[in-house]
Amino acid sequence: MGSPATLLLLLTLLTAVAGRPATAEPLAADVSSHLIAITTGFTGSDVVLFGSTDGPGDVVVLVRGPEGRATVRRKDRVAGFWINVQSVVFDRVPAFFAIAANRDVTMFTSPALRLREQLGTQFLRFDTRTVVPPRTAEVFREALLRNKQAEGLYAEQPSAVRFLGERLFRANIRFPANVPTGTYTVDVLLVRDGDVVAAQATPLVISKIGVGAEISDVAHRYAAIYGLVAVVAAAMAGWLAGIIFRRA
Repeated sequence: MGSPATLLLLLTLLTAVAGRPATAEPLAADVSSHLIAITTGFTGSDVVLFGSTDGPGDVVVLVRGPEGRATVRRKDRVAGFWINVQSVVFDRVPAFFAIAANRDVTMFTSPALRLREQLGTQFLRFDTRTVVPPRTAEVFREALLRNKQAEGLYAEQPSAVRFLGERLFRANIRFPANVPTGTYTVDVLLVRDGDVVAAQATPLVISKIGVGAEISDVAHRYAAIYGLVAVVAAAMAGWLAGIIFRRA
């Protein structure tokens, strides 16, 4: 059994499909929760997406996190030490990206459509701020993608969207424990005859709450003071531990 919010969402979609007029939109979708709260001990979260279509077609779900700047560094051994010898900076890099569909997107989309809609990690468009040859930029871009995938922040799920009958569909969206905070967008595309015939965008917010959020806010707003306090606290802890062990 799903959560009450999930069951309510499914019931709403079933009612909408049953009473849908002929002129209704070809696609309707929503998520079980528009807020993921990161608290102490957060181990990740799943969000359920339910939707319906007005007829046959393939469904693609794209989840993008907040965009920002990312620096990729290449290390090499120099005089016996590993040091950074080159770095490339990219802009407009999504902090999180996931794509899910009811089947492999290469089976029902053209390369041009995948490039236009960024249907896959290899089609994500980054801006290269560092002036380097195109081949060098591509090598560092591939390294960035590998790093994101290794961290679980970029994921592709070819068969994660499941149809419940002819019109209803659902998908589980997994957010790992290291997911960044910010505003996300869940885009749902309906594809027919090799083209997108309908699309819908839904916002989703990931935010820290509780004591962890307050500590994080202090650490960002007063970084120097926070660092000094952390160093002093560590030194005091070491000093007290030394006294305890000497007396033991």
